[in-house]
Amino acid sequence: MTRPPLEKDNRTMADCIFCRIVNGEIPSSKVYEDDATIAFMDLGQVNPGHVIVATKQHVDDIHGLDDKLAGDVFRAAAHVANAVKKAIRPEGITVLQANGAAGWQTVFHFHLHVLPRYAGDGVGLTWPAKRPPAEELARLAEIVKRGFA
Repeated sequence: MTRPPLEKDNRTMADCIFCRIVNGEIPSSKVYEDDATIAFMDLGQVNPGHVIVATKQHVDDIHGLDDKLAGDVFRAAAHVANAVKKAIRPEGITVLQANGAAGWQTVFHFHLHVLPRYAGDGVGLTWPAKRPPAEELARLAEIVKRGFA
């Protein structure tokens, strides 16, 4: 089941830049497409070969993906990552997906970034690990398990 077709900032799907790319209303440098996904060069190239892999169907974020669409989009991301590795030959690849403004999501249409990486490329991610005791991890695991019910 997908969520209602309104972005978090109350724009409609007609205003969604990725929907407009999918519909051919905005040109893109497409690198891959199948029935469920589209992949195109990110206008804000962090490193050469930075590709966006997006669902064709408007889905706000990961919470709106059903199992099939999740499989389709992650499969497409793997295909794109393999193509980028072969063609661009980066030292590594980061696949990044963000949800919600606090999670760094800026376009509220589900997508992943396939980002070629190089030592010293200036791309960073702060990861302030808290390292709670085992008892706290067990408690949190039980809370998360309730989310499956």
